[in-house]
Amino acid sequence: MKTKVLMVCLGNICRSPLAEGILRSKTDEAAVFVDSAGTAGYHVGNAPDERSIAVAQKHGIDISHQKCRKFSADDFQEFDVIYVMDLSNFSNVLRLANDKAEEKKVKLLLDEIDLGFNEVPDPYYGGPDGFENVYQMVDMACEVIAQKIS
Repeated sequence: MKTKVLMVCLGNICRSPLAEGILRSKTDEAAVFVDSAGTAGYHVGNAPDERSIAVAQKHGIDISHQKCRKFSADDFQEFDVIYVMDLSNFSNVLRLANDKAEEKKVKLLLDEIDLGFNEVPDPYYGGPDGFENVYQMVDMACEVIAQKIS
């Protein structure tokens, strides 16, 4: 049976598409299904931010085919674990949970590693360095996740 992992950020255009692409690159698609979503529906149907696409390509990962979608309560039934990028996303996702079992599926991505902080900063309003910084953080966390689910 496949492990199903969902990555969630605010708009599903910067952080969560990177997390989806990175974790996919580190796992066997026959054993692990990875998707991403946003807590807000601002960009539904759009491709990820060009800067996220560029930083992923720089590291040999193609996320240009991804399409943004909004997180829904149905995702609790579909996914085994839901990784969120920050505390705001955490709260927004938990609001849709129906019970403790669903709440237990929600985790902060950076809780998988010890960086001294647990929120992936939103690089949207910054420059390219912010996207590289986010890539590096997410990559470290996804390495740990991939080892856990392999």
